[in-house]
Parts: sequence; C-alpha cells; structure tokens
Amino acid sequence: MLPILETLAGAPHSFAEMLHELAMLNFDLVGLTRMLMYFCLNLLSVWIIVKFLYYPKSRKRSYYFTFMLLSVSIFTMLYLMQGLKMEIGAALGLFAVFGILRYRTEGIPIREMTYLFYLVGLSVVNGTTQSISFVEHIIMDGMFILVAALMEGRLYKGGLTSKYVKYDNIELIKPDKRDELIADLQNRLGFKIERVEVGAVDFLQDCVILRVHYVNEEEVGNTVNHMMRMK
Repeated sequence: MLPILETLAGAPHSFAEMLHELAMLNFDLVGLTRMLMYFCLNLLSVWIIVKFLYYPKSRKRSYYFTFMLLSVSIFTMLYLMQGLKMEIGAALGLFAVFGILRYRTEGIPIREMTYLFYLVGLSVVNGTTQSISFVEHIIMDGMFILVAALMEGRLYKGGLTSKYVKYDNIELIKPDKRDELIADLQNRLGFKIERVEVGAVDFLQDCVILRVHYVNEEEVGNTVNHMMRMK
C-alpha cells in the first residue's frame, strides 16, 4: 500500500515536469492544428480534381502520382515560408520553371501540363494563408473544383478533336477533290470528319501528312492523337 501512495504522491510532480518540458519545447498546438487543417483541405481538393476529373479520362497512374506529391510539396514549402517576404516570388518562380519544362519537353501532353499548372496554382493559393481565412480557402477550392468539372464536362462531349494521318492517295488532296478526300477518310477511319488540313507531301513515296478534325463521341480522351511518327 505504501508504494502505491508514494507513486500517487509523485504523480502531480511528474505531470508538472512534463508540462514544463512541453513549454520549453515551445509546442504550438494551435499552429499545428491550423497547419493540419490547411494541409487536409489542399490534399482533399487536389485529390478530388485528380481522382474524379483527370484520371477517369486519362488512366495515367504516373501523372496521378506526380500531381499528388507535387501539390503536397508546393503547399508545404509555401506554408513554411510564410513571413520570409519571398512567398510570392517563390510561387512565380515555380510557374516559370514549369513553363520552361513545358516548352522544352515534348513528352508531356498539353492536358497533363494544364492540370499541372492548375494544381500548382491551387496549392499556391492554399499555402498562402496570411490574409485569407479558412472559410475563404474552402470557397476558393470549391471554385477550382467547379471550374475544372465544368470544363471536363464540355471538353469531350460532341466536341472536335484532331489526329495526324499519313495518307497514301495524294490525288485527293487537290482543293477540288476535298469532298472525295473527306468521304474516303470517313470510310477508313469511321469518324464524322468536319475538315482536313494538308501538311507535308512526299511525291517520292506517294504519301502526305493530314490533320483530320473529327467529332469526338467518346468519353475518354485519346492521348496519342498528335503523334507524328509510327514506331
């Protein structure tokens, strides 16, 4: 019984020491909670856009992975840089870097690059918390999601898209035979073609590069439409 009483008697002292140690560590529970709230908001918003708007039409897991991790890293960096007077400059620098990557890299499709810029912008907005309340952040994130959803809903339904075709019958590329050219392409491709653009012509091999604009009736986008060469 005596050891138990001694333990209880020493408990308050141990608890006080623990509180003192936490105080010495300058533990900011309010700041941590605030950071977690903004982090979860950013992660949820990005996940909704990537999971329900981007991924169903592209099915590219590599970009799914890239978008999620990139948004987390940008948000964390900007959130921790608050008060250093370089937050906006860093954000503009990020846009400049990705702009250079866009024009120097041929392997990134325009749709993926657009989503990359869009999600970078969303993460920058969420990482900037000094002058905007949490409710305003929720509203802005909802606007980001709504705009992306509206654009995705109209992008592939009945809209025009295009693909490059290496065509063998160069006799039909003459302006007065354009209707015959479109009819032949529609018969071969099975698309409702609206117009055709004539590109480079190779008379030695009797072929020409055509850009065919057709009505896209599919819900899933084609990521190889603009490939110029067959490997």
